Amino acid sequence: MLVTKKYFLSLMLYGSLSVAASYGQKPIDVAESSIKVGIKAEEEVYFGFAEGDQLIFSFEEANGKEMKEVEIVEMPSSSKFLDFKTSKIENKTINVARTGIYKFRFANSALLPRVCKYKIQRIPASAATQNFNTTVYFDEYNDTTYTNEVETYIDRSDTVFSNFQDRTIKVNPLTAPGSSKVTFNFTLPENTVAWSYYVSADKGGQQIYQEAAKNISTNSGSVIEKFPKYGPLAAVALSAPSYLSKIDTGQHINYWIVENENAELFKNGEQFRFVKKGRGMNDFSRMEPGDRSYFFCLHNDYKDVPVTVTVKITAVLINEKFTSEPVRRMHVTLKKGMHLKN
Repeated sequence: MLVTKKYFLSLMLYGSLSVAASYGQKPIDVAESSIKVGIKAEEEVYFGFAEGDQLIFSFEEANGKEMKEVEIVEMPSSSKFLDFKTSKIENKTINVARTGIYKFRFANSALLPRVCKYKIQRIPASAATQNFNTTVYFDEYNDTTYTNEVETYIDRSDTVFSNFQDRTIKVNPLTAPGSSKVTFNFTLPENTVAWSYYVSADKGGQQIYQEAAKNISTNSGSVIEKFPKYGPLAAVALSAPSYLSKIDTGQHINYWIVENENAELFKNGEQFRFVKKGRGMNDFSRMEPGDRSYFFCLHNDYKDVPVTVTVKITAVLINEKFTSEPVRRMHVTLKKGMHLKN
């Protein structure tokens, strides 16, 4: 029995000496405050600790309500303590292995806010860190990085005129065998930026076009030298002088420009939508490209006179040549940092 008592007294003495060695300094208050954590939100506080410190943390929710999580993290990402569904923590002690910043995180998953009271203390390892500054200072800085990329840009842009439709179509009268309605499909070339058309139902309309072509040749020699396919319809598409005019004597034709299934509706005599329509001995217009595919719909409303219709279509194309080259691109990102002053 005497041996047992002596062993117990020796153990207590050893423990006291160990505690005295580890906790040679009295606890120093780092922070004692409260923080409101919003609905399904998180709040964080930061403090610095010196190597060899004993970090002592206590926490209590003001109304005894549980918090989803309470965590202590050695920055940047080393979790040192994590407790779930807790309303109180008393004197949780963490040994600080290296000088650094610690984050204290309070997470609330409830539909009501929480008020967290906390107390943070430190026991210095020696007198040398007695006056360690635990304040964390926040700053912003530009983080600059570089990436190697391939940049593609337009090296050259060429204007091209395409006289891609020149049709002569006979449209029967109302009383003749066959339909007095005719349709044909056309597709604009790729890279079309504008287009134009010319419709004529009479020799007079054809003469108007031929005379306009002669005037273009006479008065726009420098343009034709650069663009051999430049003609009256190219001028119409560019809103330039075309020397075309409308006549009001001779045979006429009704026409519509439509898209998709509207051509079939036109042929069947049903209601249809159109992009453009006209009626006359001749007609012409500039058009903006929408869809690339269209239908020309022609209708002869003469009782017994067939009409021979000429349809010309010109497109203005911009063909772009691309080239690529390697570039070194700089990226600047504004970042937030934190540091201690010791």
